[in-house]
Amino acid sequence: MTPVSHTPTLSDEQDRAWRRVLWAMPSGLYLIGSRFDARINLMTANLVIQVATSPRSVGVAIERDAVTATLVREGESFSVSLLHREQRALVRSFVKPIEEDRLVYDGAEPVSYKEIGLTRLVSGAPILSTALAAIDCSLTQMVDLGSHYFAIGEVVGIKAPEGAVETVLRMEDTKMNYGG
Repeated sequence: MTPVSHTPTLSDEQDRAWRRVLWAMPSGLYLIGSRFDARINLMTANLVIQVATSPRSVGVAIERDAVTATLVREGESFSVSLLHREQRALVRSFVKPIEEDRLVYDGAEPVSYKEIGLTRLVSGAPILSTALAAIDCSLTQMVDLGSHYFAIGEVVGIKAPEGAVETVLRMEDTKMNYGG
């Protein structure tokens, strides 16, 4: 089924009001890792949520034209790196795809970005080494939402912190906003 938009045509003033309300909705900021063959990518995302408890599943919204959407679909997996509030400047580095020449290779396999370290759990999707916590998922479904896909994955691995995760980065910790 092709999504149909029921959004009315808005004046500039109405559009600003809609954005202001949508930006006010609480959300986190995460890095979504994706991989297919030797291609890897990390992407900043703000819509990540647990969608089921059995099997444990997580969903993430990914822009339709993003490199990450292709890599998640082809690699059939994704990861979610939960960041510490002190890492808020880092998320800006991943709002656009990282250029190929910024990758460090060990043979044919990319093992890290020059500026940061990456690790992997079960699926092979990249996880930020310094992440406060991480979730590794095997893709089970990609739902077409129009401008975005909603990727749903079964949790196959967790990087768990020793303590609580109350210091996880949230949208309100930055001056970034997203409201469509």
